[in-house]
Amino acid sequence: ARPVLATVQLTRGLANLSEGRFDDAFADLRRLLDPADPAYQLALRAYCVAELTEAAVRCGQTDALRDILAELEPLAKRTPSPALHLGLRYARAVLDPCDERFAEALRADLTGWPAERGRVHLAFGEWLRRQRRVVESRTHLRTARETFDALGMTAWAERARAELRGAGESSPNRGPDAREKLTPHELSIAQLAADGLTNREIGQRLYLSHRTVGTHLHRIFPKLGVSSRADLAGTLKTLEG
Repeated sequence: ARPVLATVQLTRGLANLSEGRFDDAFADLRRLLDPADPAYQLALRAYCVAELTEAAVRCGQTDALRDILAELEPLAKRTPSPALHLGLRYARAVLDPCDERFAEALRADLTGWPAERGRVHLAFGEWLRRQRRVVESRTHLRTARETFDALGMTAWAERARAELRGAGESSPNRGPDAREKLTPHELSIAQLAADGLTNREIGQRLYLSHRTVGTHLHRIFPKLGVSSRADLAGTLKTLEG
């Protein structure tokens, strides 16, 4: 049952971290790295190093974190695990921040790791701002905001926005896109309508009457600010791009 318990603790830790409960997040994630804990799991512990670092720094547990990292560093020499190496680079940069450590973290191959890339940019931008290097910080904070917006990581995007505002740059809240304004059912109807299907054809696909489809479209158009199927197709195509 260890993998199941570890997954539960990882989920709890991520939820607490995103909601700013850093003490709880650290306690949750630390269990994955404690051999005496039932939630200890060899594989999954490599996937939470960055999150554990984030929680530890924000709740004053850096000494405990350094002990944990001292145990993981030898492991990193024996395994090519991308998750572990990305996490350790992030931890080194955040614990002992300097330009070179952040640059090293960003030089890593982050293809397929957009959240981790965004986290490094956010941490770098936060540090630069506190070093009064405000102009430099904005570039990294913008990248973090755009990354987290694209991933739907709202809490992280809001942190980047708050930092940008602190750096003297307005950063308006991201408005919901079409996929957030519509219910999944409405989105299915909108996509079929955008593909050129008639109300009757959409109804046959979704087991609805053509009148019900028409009622849904009557509600969908104002939600998206469009007035025709041609406009609907353009709006959805823009989103996909």
